[in-house]
Amino acid sequence: MAISFDNALGIHEQALYLRSRRAEVLANNLANADTPNFKARDVDFSSLLSQAGKALQQGNAASEPRRTNSRHLGLDAAGDGQLLYRVPNQPAVDGNTVEEHAEMARFAKNGQDFEASLYFLNSKFRGLQTAIRGEI
Repeated sequence: MAISFDNALGIHEQALYLRSRRAEVLANNLANADTPNFKARDVDFSSLLSQAGKALQQGNAASEPRRTNSRHLGLDAAGDGQLLYRVPNQPAVDGNTVEEHAEMARFAKNGQDFEASLYFLNSKFRGLQTAIRGEI
């Protein structure tokens, strides 16, 4: 009997990938916190994860999110999906929309969520390893 890693690992593999891409976007925002007219971007993580879950259920784990308009931008630095602009609570006078304190909090939370996804993925691998060895 063959093991389907897509079925065995569930959504955790896609969640880990999406969290790493989101970390890149958030780090880019923080790096440009002092750049005039820089617009903070983010990924709609729950939407992308939902799309990945639907693709996994349909047996197509590698499907890309659908673009509804030809002018929508891809996530060049952030992975598959669409980058969204963040609406700031207090935009800077120079047009920059990065709020460092909020961005750092998002980055830290994303890091914790990444660790949780990695933990779940590791536990799935441990379970598969136990099953393969017949240690059940």
